[in-house]
Amino acid sequence: IPVNGEVVETAQTGATNKININTASLEELKSLPGVGEVIAKAIIDYREKNGSFTNPEELKNVNRIGDKIYDGLAESITI
Repeated sequence: IPVNGEVVETAQTGATNKININTASLEELKSLPGVGEVIAKAIIDYREKNGSFTNPEELKNVNRIGDKIYDGLAESITI
């Protein structure tokens, strides 16, 4: 039981370590499974040209990302 005024850290339930594809840096994108420098740059270029992703499956519109790569990283991303 915390003392009055004591700050207590609590674990968030449902918290994820997913990468937000709309805000992720090059290095964050490269940490995704199947994504290297070239694909990470393509994601950023697509985002800068077309605006934010509104659906994670829009990643399939990025050059070099097909069903196989998307399926491998789908559980690791969010928007």
